[in-house]
Formats: sequence, C-alpha cells, structure tokens
Amino acid sequence: MLYVCIPSHNEAPTIGVLLWRIRKVFREFSREYEILVYDDASTDETAAVLEPYHKVLPLTVIRGERRVGYARAVDALLRAAAQRTRYPRRDAVVVMQADFTDQPEQLPELVKRFEGGADIVVAESAAVATAPGAVRSLATWTRRAARLWPVRPHLSVAGVSDPFGTYRILRITVVRDLVRAAGDRPVADGPVRVANLELLRRAVALARRVECVAVEPRYDVRPRETRVQLWPDLKAILRAGWAARKRRGAAAA
Repeated sequence: MLYVCIPSHNEAPTIGVLLWRIRKVFREFSREYEILVYDDASTDETAAVLEPYHKVLPLTVIRGERRVGYARAVDALLRAAAQRTRYPRRDAVVVMQADFTDQPEQLPELVKRFEGGADIVVAESAAVATAPGAVRSLATWTRRAARLWPVRPHLSVAGVSDPFGTYRILRITVVRDLVRAAGDRPVADGPVRVANLELLRRAVALARRVECVAVEPRYDVRPRETRVQLWPDLKAILRAGWAARKRRGAAAA
C-alpha cells in the first residue's frame, strides 16, 4: 500500500485536479494506494472541492479546525498512515505538495526505487527557468549557506543534494520509528524547508538505504503566487543550522 500524503492550505484551484492526475497515474501504473489529505483550516473552497472525490477515489481528508502549519500537517499525515498500515515493511508514505509543483507523473520512478529496496527515496529538484525569482534566489543562497563550515554538517544530508524538498517516499517502518522517537512532539517542526530538512535527517538515521531521483518541478502550471519568502526563509534555515550545532555541542559537552 502506498499512502499518498498531501498537506494542503487554500489549494482549491489545484487539489482536485491533482487528485485526478494521481488517479490516472495509478490506473496506468497499477499499485494499491490511498490518498490522505490534511486540510489545514483552509478558508477557501478546498473542502468543497475535495468532497466529491470521496466517491471515486480511496481518499481520506483530515480536517484541521485551526491552522497548524506545514510541519504539523505532515506529522498528522505520517501518524495516520503509520496507524493504518497492515504491512509496515512493504508499505510506504509518499509526501507531496498540493500546488502542482510535485508532479504525480514522476511517481512511478520513485516507487520503483522503493520497490527495489530503498527505505527512503528523495526527489531532488533541478533548477528550472520557470521557477519564481524568490525560489531561485532561495536555492542559490541556501547552497551558499550550507557551505559555511560552522553549520555545514547540520544543513546537509550525505548523498542528497537537495534535502529541503517535499517530494519523498518513506518506508512505514521508518515512519513508525520516527513517530516512536518523537513521542508527543511532532516528527519535525519549523517552516517548510526547515521541517523537510529535519524530517529527512532524522529519517536517514533510521534507514538502511537512501536513493535520490532527479526531477523537474513545475511552477508554470500553478495558479497562485509562490509562498516562498527569500529572507525570512533563509534566516529560518540558518537559525536551524545554528540551533542544531549548539545542540550537538551541548550533547558532546
């Protein structure tokens, strides 16, 4: 079973079409799957758009009554998938965005790597000309920040060139270990890219094998403006690196 987990906040223009594209992919690439959507207190028509899809898709919508943010939405989805699975060694979670940036048509290649034995499959985003300026700038400055020697070990994952992306597959045995280690705390926290980095670093420590697949994200088909904010996002990433460095230093002491 593949649990396709999609955190969503005010994505009414895209979420329905995205689900339909996922359905089309799995009709041609036959696998057992379930879609889990966390509706993070959307104030647009997201709930209404999702409603009819219950009739034609294996879909569960978790509705948040108050906004919790990306990291806690992902945490809720991971916990839901970990509870539902019957075969944690065979099943996996797919995490992807709701805004068309992550393409469902790339799923078959990611799933094949998982079925080949990888516990984690990371979709590494290539730079594309259609990316908004803030996205390109953040990627450039993040790469530069990650080379700073004090925080370098804390802003990188061995063998992964893009540890900040959302699009990933995690074996549910790894997810269960993450949840167990986190206890009552979320498995990752912070803004989107910080949460993605933190989640991947913790998951890699529990995995036997990690593989990466180069993908090309799409920004030209997304109807809304990007939510990336260059300087606030970059500062959050740097703060996360320094905080991790301090924690490591305290543990060593």
